[in-house]
Amino acid sequence: MFHYLIKQPEQQNGPHKALLMLHGFGSNEADLFSLASYFPDNLWIFSARAPLALDFGGYAWYPIYIDAQNLKVSDGQQAFESVLKLSEFIDFLKDKYQISSGNFNLLGFSQGAILSYALALNYPEKVKNIIALSGYINEDIMPVNENKDKYKPLNFFISHGIYDDVIPVELARKIPPYLDKRQIRYTYHEYAMGHEVNQECLDAIMAWAKVQL
Repeated sequence: MFHYLIKQPEQQNGPHKALLMLHGFGSNEADLFSLASYFPDNLWIFSARAPLALDFGGYAWYPIYIDAQNLKVSDGQQAFESVLKLSEFIDFLKDKYQISSGNFNLLGFSQGAILSYALALNYPEKVKNIIALSGYINEDIMPVNENKDKYKPLNFFISHGIYDDVIPVELARKIPPYLDKRQIRYTYHEYAMGHEVNQECLDAIMAWAKVQL
């Protein structure tokens, strides 16, 4: 089970919605949790720590290697294992905090966003709204057999920095046609920023969350 931080809704009487935060490579559960106070106060907010402790500090959902051509290579098997474990973790949180189906949402940054896409499309019955920041779709961990009817409730907020030198914006620009093909709702934004969330992006997230969450 993942270590996680939690912010309870102001009103304890349900039904409640929930938001699970997934941090990026080399970070930890406290990073995105700093945004918790910006979100609507009717949410249970959880921020999970990735399982892989890195030698230089921080945590990761799966390893990233540098190959002989000096290119970044992800460990797809371990990435998908994290997807499976996160699916089980969502079930645990739903049961423990009595969150009904259709009321569970995701927020992922970078590696956490990559896993958020995979979670949503592999287990569309478990989540609804997904905030995917500075990530991309890794088709190696996407479902082989898709049931597009199950994708109808999904709704994405996607943002990326045009100056991102960690995950190039060109990878993010492949996401809209991927979702269009599957008739999945989304809103896509690019901002004059790097691998980060600037104030303009944060304002757009919160405006979207106020309506969707």
